Amino acid sequence: MIGRRLTPLLSAAGHSVVGTTRSAGKAEALRALGAEPVVVDAFDADALAAAVSAAAPQVIIHQLTDLPSPPGAPGYEEGLERNARLRVEGTRNLVAAAKASGVRRLIAQSIAFVYAPGPGRRVEDDPLDRAATGVRKRTVDGVIALEEATLEMPEGLVLRYGYLYGPGTWFEEKRAMPLHVDAAAQAALLAVTKGRPGIYNIAEDDETLSSEKAKHELGFDAAFRIRS
Repeated sequence: MIGRRLTPLLSAAGHSVVGTTRSAGKAEALRALGAEPVVVDAFDADALAAAVSAAAPQVIIHQLTDLPSPPGAPGYEEGLERNARLRVEGTRNLVAAAKASGVRRLIAQSIAFVYAPGPGRRVEDDPLDRAATGVRKRTVDGVIALEEATLEMPEGLVLRYGYLYGPGTWFEEKRAMPLHVDAAAQAALLAVTKGRPGIYNIAEDDETLSSEKAKHELGFDAAFRIRS
C-alpha cells in the first residue's frame, strides 16, 4: 500500500529506487512507478543478499507486508500469520543482507496499534502488549522481532504507523489512530535523510497516540497529501 505512494516521492526527491517483488507479473508496475524492479523472495536469504549486494543501496526502506485480505474477509487471520512470519524471518534476512553490504540506514514499517493497554496517549517508550494472546500475540511477537532486528542496524529507524486510510488502502475514512497513506509515505521519505536511530509513532494525533517525536525530529506532517 505505502510503497505505491512512496516510490514516486522518492524519485521526485532525486533518489534512484530499486523495488522488490516476489511476483514477476508485478515488475512492470514497479517500473511504471519509477523503480527498477527486482524479483526476489525475502524468505530466500541467499537470493536477497545477492539482490541487495547488486543494488548497492545507501538506504533500505523495509515495507514488506503480506496482507491480501481486509479485516473480516475470508483468509484475513491466515494473512496475519503470514505477515508475522515475514516480519520475523524476512526482516532477519533483510538486516543480514544490509549488514553484509555495508548499509548503515534501514527504515522499517511497523505498527502503532500493538501498545499495551493504558491511560493517556501512547508514546514510543510505552510497553508493547507482550501479554497478548491468540492471533494478536503472533502479531505483537512479529512486531517485536522486526523492531529488534531493525534497531541492530547502525542507523535503524522504526516507523510505527497508525491505521491506514486513503487511496489503495482498505479504508477511505478515518478510524482510531488514523494515518493517511500519503502521510505514511512522506514519513518514510523524510526518514531517508532525517532522524536519529530509534522508534517513531507516525499517525494523526488523537486521544490514543502521540506523534510529537516524529514531528520534531523528522518534520512529519500528518496533513501531507500527494497532489494528483
